[in-house]
Amino acid sequence: MTNDPKPRHPEPSVGAGVAPTSHVLHDAAAALSLRHATTWVLLALSAGAVNAGALLACQRFVTHVTGTATRIGVDAGAPLLMLEYLLVLGCFIGGAMASVLALQARTLQGKRPLHAVPLLSVATILVGVGIVGHLGAFGPVGSSIEQSSDFALLCILAFAMGLMNASVASSTALAVRTTHMTGPASDFGVQLALAWVTSGEERRSALRIAALRGGKVVAFILGGALMVPMMAMVGYLGFVLPAGLVVFATLRSFLPATSDLTLRPVALTAAR
Repeated sequence: MTNDPKPRHPEPSVGAGVAPTSHVLHDAAAALSLRHATTWVLLALSAGAVNAGALLACQRFVTHVTGTATRIGVDAGAPLLMLEYLLVLGCFIGGAMASVLALQARTLQGKRPLHAVPLLSVATILVGVGIVGHLGAFGPVGSSIEQSSDFALLCILAFAMGLMNASVASSTALAVRTTHMTGPASDFGVQLALAWVTSGEERRSALRIAALRGGKVVAFILGGALMVPMMAMVGYLGFVLPAGLVVFATLRSFLPATSDLTLRPVALTAAR
């Protein structure tokens, strides 16, 4: 038997939802550390604000797929409505696919993935929604339900949220997601239980992860609360608030200088 002169890097464990090999900016351990906790909280805050903005504008949620998928089922008897909600779902998926262009596609070409570009694009889209909405393209805030302008707004926001969610997930080896709270709330409960039954370093780790997951849930709620007075005061221009939060979070953790590891291929593992 010969010694292998090449250094071995520990790989994240592969779970049920294995993603293709990619380059990440922060491995799972770094992504769940306190260093980047503020970033994930800011992005959850922005997603909560976007979700509340969509609700206030046209009485529909947009940052997570669960509500949209439910509407598709509920409206199965109304083919036109069902197709419109299918379009919203398709836009979320399309946004997730678009993140590959700046990340995985560039990696396959031997180029550095542009981790900041998708998130800055999200901020640009949100600012654009604010300006176009202010000019009247989506109608008055909260004045209509299931009109063509509503679905145009929902599709644009769904694309932006799919882009943000997939970009964050890809950049953190699928360790972090920010646009929906079912996973973080579940993980919060799991980690609290682990902290209850363990001790020492394992207990401290569980409490740290519980604080991160719980912090995202609280931030999502706070984002929704902040969007109410913003929309009341400035209407669609309130979407500039989550756009600013996304930009700040991007500057904190998604520029090349913020990388926690030398870029190398890793197998991505499922997380929430």
